[in-house]
Amino acid sequence: MPGTAARRLAQARKIMEFDRKGLHSLILWATRRRHEVPPGATALPYAREQASSLLIIVFVTVVETVVLDLLLRGIGAPEWLRVLLLVLDLYSIVAIAAVGTGCATRPHVVTPTELRIRYGVFFDLRVPRDMIASVRLSTNYNEPGFVTLPGTRLGVAVSSQTNVVAELTAPVTVTLPLGRRAEATRIHFFTDTPAAALAALAPRPDPAGLGRPVE
Repeated sequence: MPGTAARRLAQARKIMEFDRKGLHSLILWATRRRHEVPPGATALPYAREQASSLLIIVFVTVVETVVLDLLLRGIGAPEWLRVLLLVLDLYSIVAIAAVGTGCATRPHVVTPTELRIRYGVFFDLRVPRDMIASVRLSTNYNEPGFVTLPGTRLGVAVSSQTNVVAELTAPVTVTLPLGRRAEATRIHFFTDTPAAALAALAPRPDPAGLGRPVE
């Protein structure tokens, strides 16, 4: 069906965009830079929790690549097959590394005007500060995926965990990794520094000294 074909084409373009941004993340990580963290903003990292798991996956993939190549050599497999499998394995290693560096170089960001919630190159949501009704710490270890939106509850998890909850005054439009759009009124996300998130998102004092918080 035409509609199905269009959706699949859009998803394929999204995946190609993820690959491009992933390679950019590798460059940012190698040059010790972060993506769009303006001066004076509070960066809320979230990569540490999953770093060891990704390193293990990379190590296992490298070992698997070497063992498989030796096995193919031993049975006299054709050269083209060995090269093809080697390219696929190398792509897998680069893709895993890009996921890790994407998360490391694209932290959540709090500025005076917005909360920006990200998951590597796959997800990016900007929430105006005046739409945040409250923020609290609340740990959940049973998130079903890294970006989920059942009903109006958005979860942006790391290793199935979230630890900060932001309640909104009105729905915000969310674009999920493969393009589906929906609205959220509550956001659960994970950061390595939840206390810093709470402090950065606390209501700011009125600069005029009138005793009213500035949201």
